[in-house]
Amino acid sequence: MALELSGKLIKKMSEVTGTGKNGTNWIKQEFVLETQDQYPKKVCMSVWGDKTQDLAPIQEGEIVKVQFNVESREYNERWYTEIRAYRLDRSGASAPAPAQDNAGWAPSAPAAAPASAAPANNFPPLAAESGDDLPF
Repeated sequence: MALELSGKLIKKMSEVTGTGKNGTNWIKQEFVLETQDQYPKKVCMSVWGDKTQDLAPIQEGEIVKVQFNVESREYNERWYTEIRAYRLDRSGASAPAPAQDNAGWAPSAPAAAPASAAPANNFPPLAAESGDDLPF
């Protein structure tokens, strides 16, 4: 399963190294992206092995496009899920404002002129004052 996400790099954690059961050395680094959605979300991802070198030149605040896989494993009847990035691409030097992201394209329809009249009132007229103003 290959997925893709773009967002602003907001945090790079320090590298973690170790030795596996088979005696090979490993290296891992986690980082946090913030999506550029209407309601931004923060997503923690990790890179392993030589992919940590792909993360090194990217500075916090830069826009990054990440391709990743989601992996889960079971340990002592508990499940642990990890988002492993396998490709990182810089999308820009710094976080652009969402409104400025449309550079290079023209809207397909011209903007409508503002209406000079007030919007139509589709509500029925209010009844004369009565003691019972509850709708039920």
